[in-house]
Amino acid sequence: MARPDKAAAVAELADQFRSSNAAVLTEYRGLTVAQLKQLRRSLGENAQYAVVKNTLTKIAANEAGITSLDDQFTGPTAVAFITGDPVESAKGLRDFAKENPNLVIKGGVLDGKALSADEIKKLADLESREVLLSKLAGAFKGKQSQAASLFQALPSKFVRTAEALRVKLEEQGGAE
Repeated sequence: MARPDKAAAVAELADQFRSSNAAVLTEYRGLTVAQLKQLRRSLGENAQYAVVKNTLTKIAANEAGITSLDDQFTGPTAVAFITGDPVESAKGLRDFAKENPNLVIKGGVLDGKALSADEIKKLADLESREVLLSKLAGAFKGKQSQAASLFQALPSKFVRTAEALRVKLEEQGGAE
């Protein structure tokens, strides 16, 4: 029979898996407490980094419907639960891992889809959501400006042609 404290821990972890947009599993072997504190700060406000017990976390992930991470619960494991923009937290993990090679990104899950360590690094290479949205808005604005120029060009071309025709007719009328 499960102990109440372990059952509560599993329930809390399962809730964190359900409420998170993404979760990233890391191995933290060799990191000091100060480095872990620095890592937590580098993840941003929308992420929570927790050192977890593999067995309990595996059970909690399965309860939350995530079975793709089962083989990654080996060795000392910590999970970054990300509730906001996953790109920002992925960048924080990638940058911290570059400075501290003891941090190993094992894999993770994003909106229910399993991610490998390489896919998480590719996610970190993306620009933030705000930057991507502003680029999209700029592209739309550019296309609108092109369309407005095109629509404005037709009447102005007509006016120039009509004026040239009028001048030509006046010259022909004056020549006779």
